[in-house]
Amino acid sequence: MSFQAYLDGTEKKTGRTPQQILDLIEAQGFGPESKAGDVLAFLKAELDLGRGHGMPFVHVLKNGPTISDKHVGTTGSHRDESTALRLDGIAARRAG
Repeated sequence: MSFQAYLDGTEKKTGRTPQQILDLIEAQGFGPESKAGDVLAFLKAELDLGRGHGMPFVHVLKNGPTISDKHVGTTGSHRDESTALRLDGIAARRAG
């Protein structure tokens, strides 16, 4: 599954946009220097998210909403449409 698909799946599961979840993570004091395991434990406890759905948030927390172009434009299951991840939610993407 692609990074964006995991973010969208998390939104469907929790009812919160990726940005809202990222804001929640940051409000707990997590930042770019935080350990992935600590962030994942918080996401599990707070939103019942597993590692697969949590790691894209760790990536965004540490690197911002840009991913490698390795899978952009490919036909594999991990392909993303763009190197820019959309954090504003599925509805905003459909509207714009």
